[in-house]
Amino acid sequence: MLGILGLVVCGLLAPIAWVKGNTAKREMDAQPDVEWTNRGNITAGRICGMIGTALIALAVIGFALLFTVPAWGG
Repeated sequence: MLGILGLVVCGLLAPIAWVKGNTAKREMDAQPDVEWTNRGNITAGRICGMIGTALIALAVIGFALLFTVPAWGG
């Protein structure tokens, strides 16, 4: 859920979704005898979190270039 919200509503939720998804996956892997029914949801949330985080990074780089490249031109 956080991963989708991070992509659609508030990009700052994307890294949180990524971290929480990694934590949940680690907990699932630590208990292999339990039958988990939401592993696909965890994976989807992690991937959305990764994509959202990458988009945030690209936006930061884009804004940095937007303000530094014109300064190079004089």
